[in-house]
Amino acid sequence: MTSASRRAYIDWARGIAVLMMIEAHTTDAWTRAIEKRSVAYRDANIIGGFAAPMFLWLAGLAVVLSATRTAERTGSRAPAAAAIVRRGLEIFILAFLFRIQAFIVSAGNDLVTLFRVDILNIMGPSIAAAGVVWALASTPAGRVALFAALATACSMLTPIVRVSPLFDRWPVWVQWYLRPAGDLTVFTLLPWAGFVFAGGAVGALLATVRDERTERRVQAALALAGAALVALGFYTAGRPSIYRVSSFWTSSPTWFAIRLGILTASLSVIYALAARAEQLGVRLRPLERLGQHSLFVYWIHVELVYGYSSWLWRHRLPLWGTAIAYVLFCMLIYRAIGWRDRIVGGWRSGRGVTDAAQTAPA
Repeated sequence: MTSASRRAYIDWARGIAVLMMIEAHTTDAWTRAIEKRSVAYRDANIIGGFAAPMFLWLAGLAVVLSATRTAERTGSRAPAAAAIVRRGLEIFILAFLFRIQAFIVSAGNDLVTLFRVDILNIMGPSIAAAGVVWALASTPAGRVALFAALATACSMLTPIVRVSPLFDRWPVWVQWYLRPAGDLTVFTLLPWAGFVFAGGAVGALLATVRDERTERRVQAALALAGAALVALGFYTAGRPSIYRVSSFWTSSPTWFAIRLGILTASLSVIYALAARAEQLGVRLRPLERLGQHSLFVYWIHVELVYGYSSWLWRHRLPLWGTAIAYVLFCMLIYRAIGWRDRIVGGWRSGRGVTDAAQTAPA
């Protein structure tokens, strides 16, 4: 498998995360209330719930792979780490720009919603921290160990931080990043930053791969590690909790371990499918493009799903109707990627023509 193919399977994974994200949001926004008590809705909700951890995990994996390539090319860790930190800060700024857009487009929102903590608010600082962690360790083994330790700490400290009185006097907007506060905190740093660090550990491991044989062995090891994490999570979930207060679906390290195990093993499955597809001459270009434009899709689809454009069918569809609408909406989003590429391509071409016209007389 070529390096380009290895990147392709990561795009596949991102594309799958995009499809799960859209499924989660359309199912939540468009399904009528009576259907939300069904087993099918519950199962759809669980599947869609894997989108966020998968995005965060893949973000950690990708930035570590990118930093390693940059360091190998430049011979220095500092520029690579600085690039990751800048990327994290950019995403953090984008989180507030996204909220400003939502505030303007959807009239009636309270001003405080500008500071709502969503996935980009968590992804940005976590990526920046991952850049610092990557720079602190000079060897792949050290990076894997450090990222894994931080991921474990994030999951284990979550139940403690959420009930600790030590944070009661902190500014309320800081508390929103540490523990839930209704609709103002969709995500919190703990445990969600742990997925970025866990992805960083996998990225540091994959960065050592130099040939196809090693890639297969690493993927096999990841599959076994993922299965072990799932087994550990289910085992500990059946044991008495070591925490005074803990909820399996929100703050429990056991659910964190299960999700992380599923993500890790899933990457190996996606890698195997991508390898087989390459042998057969098959390329899932639409899935790759969804993965490559995941931030753009996130940016436009939320307002389309929850905004005025879908008010006619919001909370009014049966579950089967939501499923049909979901498929049609995914097709629309894919077309939007094409429109976006044409607009950006035309703008860049126009700039190139203008620059050439300006420099030609000289």
